[in-house]
Amino acid sequence: METKVMKAVTWRLMPFLVLLYLVAYIDRSNVGFAKLTLQHELGLSNAAFTLGQVAFFVAYAIFEIPSNILLERYGARRWFTRIMISWGLVTALTALVSTSWQFYAARFLLGVAEAGFYPGVLYYMTKWYPYRYRARMVGWFMMSAPLAFIIGNPVMGALNGLHGTFGLEGWKWIFIATGLPAVLLGLVTLKLLPDGPDNVRWLDADQRGWIASELATEADSVGTAHPRPLRTLRDRRVVLMSLYFLCFPLGAYGLSFWLPTIVDGFGGLSALDTGFITAIPYVFVALGLYVVPKLADRSGSRYPWIAGSAALGALGLAGSALVSNHVLQMALISLAAMGIFAGQPVLWSLPSRFLTGVEAASGIAMINAVGNLGGGFGPLGIGVIVDRTGSPTAGLWFLVAAMAVAVVATYGVKRLIEKGPVVEHSPRDLAGSR
Repeated sequence: METKVMKAVTWRLMPFLVLLYLVAYIDRSNVGFAKLTLQHELGLSNAAFTLGQVAFFVAYAIFEIPSNILLERYGARRWFTRIMISWGLVTALTALVSTSWQFYAARFLLGVAEAGFYPGVLYYMTKWYPYRYRARMVGWFMMSAPLAFIIGNPVMGALNGLHGTFGLEGWKWIFIATGLPAVLLGLVTLKLLPDGPDNVRWLDADQRGWIASELATEADSVGTAHPRPLRTLRDRRVVLMSLYFLCFPLGAYGLSFWLPTIVDGFGGLSALDTGFITAIPYVFVALGLYVVPKLADRSGSRYPWIAGSAALGALGLAGSALVSNHVLQMALISLAAMGIFAGQPVLWSLPSRFLTGVEAASGIAMINAVGNLGGGFGPLGIGVIVDRTGSPTAGLWFLVAAMAVAVVATYGVKRLIEKGPVVEHSPRDLAGSR
């Protein structure tokens, strides 16, 4: 029963969710390529341009918790449809900006529109998968990120090369071409995505009952210490995990935002060449996202895999900042990218050890909201360093520090989480996860 149900759920949901997040991640990262020409057109310094990233993630943080609570009220199908259509329209309309303040406003509105999608999907998974499957499933979902760079970076490089076609600059083509797919997929979401397992036709009554029973058993082991969702936001474990997760978006978005600039600095490369080269590290990210969550689920131990991945990220970034050979630098950046991303699915399995139901919706949203502020301040921190030193690679030391903090903080998080009630698993459960 377990094998059959989990296989059916995975094949029905995960490919579609991966596709949706792939489009979302391209819409987040497209500004890194647009930067190559848009920054000059707006006349902004590196630090001033990255304020657009800060605007996006500040709006994302403000509206993320309300978004996840509304997701619980209106259902995943309708709420994800609203998110996708709105963020697609905002992305496409960013092609109309002509001043720095219009650019900042567009990035802020994109954060408002997209707020709640990523944590909403994490919460949505808790309605389908028992705890022992979640690290792997989040790993599959996060596979969208490297796919977005592997597919999207060459495409955005080519779009940037369309400068002047039909009178449009290359950066305008980037925003138009990456925004419209989200609108179309939003309409598909309204038709295809179920709100939960209760009434889907592709599971029979016994299979739906098995999911309900598994999730109810886990909910009973966690308890209901926080009967109202806003109380969850004061839980020390939620607060600590929010600050802890902050380190990972600092590294991930800082690297992805500045990587096109670093590669462009190699010299003698076309926009398309830059696109293909910047996609290389994300092949390694895809490998890490497949291997690390799977091994963590099988071992039954989460924390060493998170800390080890963060350590690889720190060491790779430090090495890439010290070497001058471009090939070696890209190899080290590739290892760093793999480390920064690979531990995150394992990390996201931790909140469901002490949160369920609407408390999980608000808690996961808070962790992601606070953590994703790093998506804005990571690029900004590098931007300040680049403006002062003139070297994009010098800014990587800012990210090294963030990942080193993550390594140390992992065991503080472990100590605090394990003090309270958590979901426990029998040897049969762990064998089943293998």
